[in-house]
Amino acid sequence: MRRASSRRAFVKTIVTAAAATGGSVSLAQQPGSVRAFDHVALPMQSTEAMLAFYRALGLQIRETPNAIAVYVGDQMINFHRPTLWQDAKFTLRAPAAKPPCGDLCFVWDGTPASLKAMLDRAGVKMVEGPVDRQGGRRRTGSSVYVRDPDGNLLEFMIYS
Repeated sequence: MRRASSRRAFVKTIVTAAAATGGSVSLAQQPGSVRAFDHVALPMQSTEAMLAFYRALGLQIRETPNAIAVYVGDQMINFHRPTLWQDAKFTLRAPAAKPPCGDLCFVWDGTPASLKAMLDRAGVKMVEGPVDRQGGRRRTGSSVYVRDPDGNLLEFMIYS
């Protein structure tokens, strides 16, 4: 019991000292913190073209009456169908969001040549790239940009 009490006092002293000197406690030390994205939701206009486009990219798709879910690893993009996002009763969305409003970056685990081959097979034209960009993995990668049928900007990041 004495040891646990001493440990609590020590941690309290360290946290208080860090706060007093402008330091901070890392999120990794906090239980219940944000760890990853689960999904992103965007409105969609061109339902059939969007389905064909994301299927051509080789992504898994699940259709529901109100949305199309596009799976990317353990994450998902929910594209809301026009019947949902145009309904004034639907308020769980960005109030001014209309297609095209997305700017998404995917990690490509292949080479620039394999990305170009996949885009060519899908009939997708590159908008820009490859260009070096700072990525979410806190390092530089090579990015290629394209647009989906609704005009959303898609970035494919290749880390070496």
